[in-house]
Amino acid sequence: MQSYRREIDGLRAVAILPVLLFHFDIPGLSGGFVGVDIFFVISGFLIGGILWDELCRTGRIDLIRFYQRRIRRLAPVYFAVITACLIVGWAIMLPFDFRALGKEIISSSVYLSNVYFFTQAGYFDSVAKEKILLHTWSLSVEEQFYIFLPLVMIVLASVRRWLPMVLCLLGLGSLVACILLTPISQTAAFYLFPFRAWELLAGVLLAIMGHKRGLSWDLHPLLSWAGLALMAVGILTLDADQRFPGWRALLPVVGAVLVIANGRNPNGVNTLLRSRALVFIGLISYSLYLWHWPLATLWTYYFGSLGPLWQRLVLIMLSLALATLSWRFIETPTRRAQLSVRGLFLGTGLATGTALAAGAVIYLGDGLARRFPPQILTHIQATQDFNQDWQRCSVPQTGDLAGVELCPIGPEGEPRILIWGDSHVRAFKEGLEQAAFDGDVPALVIWRAGCPPLFGLEKTENSTTQAQDAACSDANRRIRDALEGSDRFDTVLLVGRWTYYTEGAGIGLDAHNTISVTGTGQAALSQSQLMQRAMTDTVARLRQSGRQVFILRQVPEIPTYDSRIVSRKLAHSGLAEAEVAEIASVPRAAIASRNSNADAMLTASGAALLDPWPLVCDDQTCSAMAGGFAGYFDNNHITNTNAIRLRELFLPVFRAEGG
Repeated sequence: MQSYRREIDGLRAVAILPVLLFHFDIPGLSGGFVGVDIFFVISGFLIGGILWDELCRTGRIDLIRFYQRRIRRLAPVYFAVITACLIVGWAIMLPFDFRALGKEIISSSVYLSNVYFFTQAGYFDSVAKEKILLHTWSLSVEEQFYIFLPLVMIVLASVRRWLPMVLCLLGLGSLVACILLTPISQTAAFYLFPFRAWELLAGVLLAIMGHKRGLSWDLHPLLSWAGLALMAVGILTLDADQRFPGWRALLPVVGAVLVIANGRNPNGVNTLLRSRALVFIGLISYSLYLWHWPLATLWTYYFGSLGPLWQRLVLIMLSLALATLSWRFIETPTRRAQLSVRGLFLGTGLATGTALAAGAVIYLGDGLARRFPPQILTHIQATQDFNQDWQRCSVPQTGDLAGVELCPIGPEGEPRILIWGDSHVRAFKEGLEQAAFDGDVPALVIWRAGCPPLFGLEKTENSTTQAQDAACSDANRRIRDALEGSDRFDTVLLVGRWTYYTEGAGIGLDAHNTISVTGTGQAALSQSQLMQRAMTDTVARLRQSGRQVFILRQVPEIPTYDSRIVSRKLAHSGLAEAEVAEIASVPRAAIASRNSNADAMLTASGAALLDPWPLVCDDQTCSAMAGGFAGYFDNNHITNTNAIRLRELFLPVFRAEGG
């Protein structure tokens, strides 16, 4: 049996503290997330050592006993955290976010949250900070390891001498796969067990080697200092970007291996690791890991940010206090409690079933929206009213529109109407489709976010990559060539956020979004002039081929409105009715002034204009609440319900086609 090694608890502190500080945005620790990799090595070393020792002593592995220890260690605090998240989530979370928490609870309770989060945004994306149980991805990786390793050792028990070699080959394969996959799919390499297994297996192989060779874990002081240096380089210099894990994960992993391998050597590193403060933090590290992230995310959710540095330090201290109480009153008693095996497994099964049921109720109940009164509910519904069904879309691999996503709407049949635009087409999709069914005319939609539907332009946007900008230009060229090379469409409707393109920036809440457009041989023109030239040229080319051209005037921007922000502030009693009315409206004269260049461009184009303003504005103001409900998702995209309300705008398009 392995004897207690105090310095490993100290190493746990070295692992958890950078993670804690990184998650609370303490400057100077850009690579603090690698503490998880150090944890993986520690887990592999301890679990691998326990299982190998048992296999050598008894020739078998007692799975019941093994999982009994794991349950005592891991389950009680996990279910306490889940319960706390449910209670706080019920009190403060909007239905869409609460529904997402339900899915997170389900996935984490069956040890698949790493797979679930792989299908969502990446770990380093900004929206990741809204996922309350994101940190359980690493627990799921470890739980999958607790299934994988014992089974491999049981299968190879009869040829035990080959087991280290097999584990070594599996670890090398996992490492190579991780390095190769990271540039291709960083999210998969980060979250999924096959590409993280090498980190755990590094600890396992170290434990086996120590057992086989009778290591005293006292080799040379340089190993400890080298290990500490490698971990420090990772913590201080790595960045939260798309290059991790890959080979960069070797820094904390190799560092942890070296420190553990030399853990009993008398040197300054081990003296520090055995210090009372670090050992104590190591003892509470599991509770600290589980509690700190929900505290950070729920605090941010309610207050909008983690706040200034002093406040973040207070939250860190609160995390430490929660972890201490959790270790003292949950972890320690349950580890020492005299429970029968049957009682332990039945209790865990009941707790798991309860968590799954709670997650399912929240998820299937769409976040239990009826918790909120009607004046809040309309804005909440707007936050959930922006996704559409695009299952009919396809990307042809051949033909004049190869590589361009094509989305039929309306009844089946050969489309004679092309609706071409940016994300405002997406926002209007439900209204467009209903109008297509009303007119019994099939149509084809082509849209790309932030991509002006015009010929002869290149765009550069601060919120997109060079590849995405190039894809916009390439798609527009293909569409131009397809339209000029055939007569497959009789009518074209252009839809775009025209003011964004003519002015080069958003407004209000999205004023930070910028875009610049260029045209061949037109460097002397201003952006609005470039847009007008491109619009006039595009409409002229389309009309020369005998097509009728319509353009949708963009809906008025409501600068300071966002249904998600308004919903949260209302739910948290941060807004009065008068403030909501002010946020949800804009003086018509002010927004008309911003639209002047875009409107002049549309008027000069010669196309037939469809104007939504009379349905959204009165003589004085334009409002996100026109129609008696919250009809905008953010400050420039309308909701599906509003799109259906405005569908009569498009009757001229489908009547023109129908004759």
